[in-house]
Amino acid sequence: MDHDHLKDRLLLPSSRAAAATANGPHHRRAAPAPAGGGAGAGAGAGAGGVSIDVNGLKRRGGGRRSWVRVDAATGAAEAVEVAKPALMRRLDLPARDLRLLDPLFVYPSAILGRERAVVCNLERVRCIITADEALVLREQDAEEAVRRYVDELQRRLVDRADDLPFEFIALEVALEAACSFLDSQAIELEAEAYPLLDELTTKISTLNLERVRRLKSKLVALTRRVQKVRDEIEQLMDDDGDMAEMYLTEKKMRMEESMLNDEDLQGIGNNHSGFSASLSAPVSPVSTPPASRRLEKEFSFARSRHSSFKSSDSSQYNIEELEMLLEAYFVVIDYTLSKLTSLKEYIDDTEDFINIQLDNVRNQLIQFELLLTTATFVVAIFGVVSGVFGMNFEVPLFSVPHAFEWTLAITGVCGAVVFCCFLWYFRKRRFFPL
Repeated sequence: MDHDHLKDRLLLPSSRAAAATANGPHHRRAAPAPAGGGAGAGAGAGAGGVSIDVNGLKRRGGGRRSWVRVDAATGAAEAVEVAKPALMRRLDLPARDLRLLDPLFVYPSAILGRERAVVCNLERVRCIITADEALVLREQDAEEAVRRYVDELQRRLVDRADDLPFEFIALEVALEAACSFLDSQAIELEAEAYPLLDELTTKISTLNLERVRRLKSKLVALTRRVQKVRDEIEQLMDDDGDMAEMYLTEKKMRMEESMLNDEDLQGIGNNHSGFSASLSAPVSPVSTPPASRRLEKEFSFARSRHSSFKSSDSSQYNIEELEMLLEAYFVVIDYTLSKLTSLKEYIDDTEDFINIQLDNVRNQLIQFELLLTTATFVVAIFGVVSGVFGMNFEVPLFSVPHAFEWTLAITGVCGAVVFCCFLWYFRKRRFFPL
């Protein structure tokens, strides 16, 4: 296909043509609502009198997007602006597939194999890959990632050392970019997590706990993204039909061969119809149909048999190349997921260790409280004795020499005996080790 013709098909009409179309006879201007608020007013405004800019919504939904187009044959890159309806018509893609690439929506990673294109949404790289080109969506937040992807794809196309089709090279660069980006984020998270967790084990504070909470939130989000990429690759590897759909170059070659075969069949049919028209053999008008109708039946039967052969043969692609490619990056992303899983286990172990420490401190406080309560009970014995001897009545013991000293000694010995009995009871019941 010619390059200029392809560009004309991709690009939207210019602003001058769009303005001319807007001022044409088919352009509809918004008419003011009737003053009476009848049925016409209901069409232009809601029940509450609030108008909706439907045309603006349509422009935002089907507006132009900036793409970087990489040619499969030459590796040349150019910036183009393509509308969503133009992509849908040219690549036979449904709107739901292009919605995955819309930066206004937050969709997880996905790899979709379609009849004429492969739709990839891998982290910061959002692209549509065909047998002839790759369209990479340009975003303000991912300009650097798009530039690296385009540069790497051009380098692979220039230094092509294997016989991989263009769609597999573009898919490999996208997978490599996504896996490298996720692995770098996992390494940064590990470098931040392990010292913080070690510090938390030595010093439990509110600040360290808050930092660990934020770290755990980042880990959960990153693990979810890595898991999604891994699931997409695994789902493709488990389905031979999806992998066969991604052989765009081979399907294009088969389509061209089928078109050539159809042209050959049409040429043979034209020659055969001319030759049969030159014959003068008698033909029964009842039993034998006309020659043109008979040839149409033969051609339709040949085409149907050819299409059935093509459909049956298309399900038997050699998918070993794509399977090995996906398996290589499945190992890479699985290794990244295992690192994140190990980090999550380390965080869980740290939390268990901290909980054990807190439980130990709590048990020590309970033991101290128990001992303090026991000691308080023993000291209360002295209060009872002092309360008895502090009554306002005569006691013969007051006149006995050294009675006060003996009273203190006997009371102290009794308190010590009571305290030792409590300790023996606590040790026997294993309230705390002594």
